[in-house]
Amino acid sequence: MSPIFQDHILGMEAFFSAGGMVMIPLMVISVLMWTLIINRVFFFRRLYLRNMGRKTALAHVKASELPDPKQYRGAVALLVNGFLRSRCGKAGVDRFILDETVLVLVSSLNRYLSLIAVLAALAPLLGLLGTVTGMIATFDIISVFGTGNAKAMAGGISEALITTRPVCWWRFQGFI
Repeated sequence: MSPIFQDHILGMEAFFSAGGMVMIPLMVISVLMWTLIINRVFFFRRLYLRNMGRKTALAHVKASELPDPKQYRGAVALLVNGFLRSRCGKAGVDRFILDETVLVLVSSLNRYLSLIAVLAALAPLLGLLGTVTGMIATFDIISVFGTGNAKAMAGGISEALITTRPVCWWRFQGFI
């Protein structure tokens, strides 16, 4: 392992230990939130690439032929594919089937977005908890040693500030 990598790992370990026990759930929330964000990015990217035009989609529906998955992979192709697999041939029923297919596609677009928003909203609350625990540690030190020991008080204040800093960053990432 290179010395630069070792120094980086030791720096991260010191950062997390200085932030107190609140840093572990904060890191779990951050990793989970970023996993869901990356999932959504790849899903939306897949829907955008190799999309099918409206005229092509209409031609496939009129001919009752499924779009080639190697050629078309976008949102319209998914809609045409789902509709053609479910349709029955009666115009009135087919309209309802098309509406249902659109609802399924829209629900797959919205999947995980509310969970990402909840995680982004939960991060500041955990940051506030870290701030409170850091200030409690500072007040404990003040009650034992008084205000004359600034070095001892700095540990609690540092814990309070360290938990606040990453929360601001992770919260804005989740809402973007």
